[in-house]
Amino acid sequence: MNMPFYVSPEQLMKDRADFARKGIARGRSVVVLAYEGGIAFATENPSRALHKISEIYDRIAFAAVGKYNEFENLRVAGVRYADMRGYSYDRSDVTARGLANAYAQTLGTVFITESKPLEVEIVVAEVGAQAADDQIYRLTYDGTVADEHGFVVMGGQAEQLGRRVKEGWRADLTLGEALRLAVAALGSGDGSTSRTIEAAQLEVAVLERDRPRRAFRRLNRQVLADLLAEGAPASSDEAPADDLPPADDVATGSATPGLSTADTVPPETPADEPAKDSEAEDSAAKEKPDEGPGATGTTPGAEG
Repeated sequence: MNMPFYVSPEQLMKDRADFARKGIARGRSVVVLAYEGGIAFATENPSRALHKISEIYDRIAFAAVGKYNEFENLRVAGVRYADMRGYSYDRSDVTARGLANAYAQTLGTVFITESKPLEVEIVVAEVGAQAADDQIYRLTYDGTVADEHGFVVMGGQAEQLGRRVKEGWRADLTLGEALRLAVAALGSGDGSTSRTIEAAQLEVAVLERDRPRRAFRRLNRQVLADLLAEGAPASSDEAPADDLPPADDVATGSATPGLSTADTVPPETPADEPAKDSEAEDSAAKEKPDEGPGATGTTPGAEG
């Protein structure tokens, strides 16, 4: 009789956790951070159809990393949960906390009972009427729920990217500043090298506090490019204003190179000198004797 294969529960849970973490680490990171007007989501995703950031309900959004088919099933289940609860009770009864609890139960059950855990990590965020009412929940593969404040980074290099975001984050960031910080963090990688991520390679969405009901909005490429370019330095091809010649130099027209406006050389000939020269020539012509035949002392008609 063969002995049954035995693995201790501690080793089994450890193997499952390692398996899930390795799968999540292969995915591109997602940055979620609060700014003065709401909550912003950013990730590197060149696909225009397979979204990692989505709307769940009126003021609730969802972001995930890991295996697409697994977190897409969770997103669809979250939408159904929110619709059913809002229809049965009231729209205000649909909250990010309730949705996070439902996700935690699903993730925890799969992690314990199934042979393979879900290789996903998700964020559920809700924007409130005020910044103090914003809610951001991070859920891991084993159903652990963390209540985050300000920002959260998840994915392959979450620790390195999280330190970069922490250095530049503050509560009063504008939308442009928040997106530039998130994109810079995504491009920093492991910290040794950095790269510039174009707007076409990004997926960005926001939960805007001032929108009346549905707060979720995706940013298209043009809007995103304009927001990222707001803080970019001016092009070096254009001369700075300080290098342009003063307007007074253009007006005088006779400045010597290397001299300022005050050192401009005046014209050599004043405007009234030509008039004086003409008067002197006229007076000289009157005083000078006639150089005709009479000038030689010969009287006309004396010859012969």
